[in-house]
Amino acid sequence: MLTVINNPLVKTKVDILRDKNTSNELFRTNLKKIASLVSYEAFKDLELYQDSKNPITTPTNCIVNPYKLKEDVLLVPVLRAGLGMLDGILEMIPEAKVGHIGMYRDEKTLQPHEYYVKLPKLDNPLVVIIDPMLATGGSAISAIQAIKNRGYKKIIMINLVGAPQGVELVEKHHPDVHIYLASLDEKLNEHGYILPGLGDAGDRIFGTD
Repeated sequence: MLTVINNPLVKTKVDILRDKNTSNELFRTNLKKIASLVSYEAFKDLELYQDSKNPITTPTNCIVNPYKLKEDVLLVPVLRAGLGMLDGILEMIPEAKVGHIGMYRDEKTLQPHEYYVKLPKLDNPLVVIIDPMLATGGSAISAIQAIKNRGYKKIIMINLVGAPQGVELVEKHHPDVHIYLASLDEKLNEHGYILPGLGDAGDRIFGTD
């Protein structure tokens, strides 16, 4: 249930984000582009139907039943860093609905804490949890559980970079959730940060310390 995107456009843009000298503006721009590229892979198996009730007319006066998505898609960025990826994914699937979930990690215990969840009511959508970093995996499994507790069943995750420990923890607790990564990095350091990583994604998106 893990897909690491092996695309040269993704790899080169990830390394732009890794560079500590990359400006906040350039970081945001490339994060958005990476999110779009990864979502292209994540959504490739969405089911379609042809809408015979709303046909369209082409410039050559042909009548076509247009393809539309068979199921709703609910994008759920994890606040705050997940917001940096949201617009890139929405550009690929503008009809998606958007919810939000707030999780933070205690810097001493590394344990996640939920402080905000707001989701639209939809009938069995595909829920896409969006977060740049999959480090220890604690926040990820808590976010997934928070979504499941509210009755949603079909869930995937889109992350920028991940560590093996985080991937393993998600697979252990939620083996039904497919993870899409732009890069699977080497390991975590003693503080729970991904190596080589790219620092704190939220700080680099929003220009905070």
